[in-house]
Amino acid sequence: MTFASDPQPAAAPQTADALRPPARTVVGMPLALTDYERTMDWMDAVVADRDKAIVTAAAVHLVMVAREDPATRAALDDPRVLAVPDGQPLVWALKALGQTDASRVYGPDLMARYLERSTRSGVRHYLYGGRNQGALVQLVNELRRRFPGVQIVGGYSPPFRPLTPEEEAFVVEDINRSGADVVWVGTGQPKQEQWMAAFRERLDAPVLAGVGAAFDFHAGLVPQAPPWMQASGLEWMYRLCQEPRRLWRRYARYNPLFVAAFARQLAAERRR
Repeated sequence: MTFASDPQPAAAPQTADALRPPARTVVGMPLALTDYERTMDWMDAVVADRDKAIVTAAAVHLVMVAREDPATRAALDDPRVLAVPDGQPLVWALKALGQTDASRVYGPDLMARYLERSTRSGVRHYLYGGRNQGALVQLVNELRRRFPGVQIVGGYSPPFRPLTPEEEAFVVEDINRSGADVVWVGTGQPKQEQWMAAFRERLDAPVLAGVGAAFDFHAGLVPQAPPWMQASGLEWMYRLCQEPRRLWRRYARYNPLFVAAFARQLAAERRR
């Protein structure tokens, strides 16, 4: 005679702290050693724990601005921040430092993948950013078309100037009233990192996620670089051709500075 084995208790879900990816510092910024699935698992755990965290898709530009701007550095020094390597050059830097399993977590793709996942998990989203309210409505319509069933519970397109105290109070109330689990912030780096740091304590949403130009890409307002250019680390060149007047100073200044700073870091670590 055989007996059925006693049912085993279900494994307890892992906490956000347990799932938080480790990090490796590149030119002064800790970058997560992660991939899309591990990042999204961590975000889900933050939501489940009702914790408070920030995820930002870091590019070379953000790394270099943080070296020069105290406000940006302070925003990123918060231990609740998880900076994922959005730029391919940052992934190459991590690999050069011996992190052979380093992987790119591109902000627009992270947003799209997590929205798709949330159609099953029920995570609710708020969108903060966009060129104007019309562009934000276009983004919402496109996301709902691509991800049927996604719960986008609110949105706000801020003015380009600093918010007044009254506007700040409205935004906080609107986001908290919406019941959002994740607030996607698309106002550009480093503005979005400073905003997330300033508003983190006032917002109930567990996750604030800075994804840069993802709003424009997903709304269809700006074309994305083809995959081969992204994989080759040439996305900056594609974007420069799209918006030369806005971006040429950024790339002309920060790209060479990053190469020089990382070369010094790599040489120092190899000497050790």
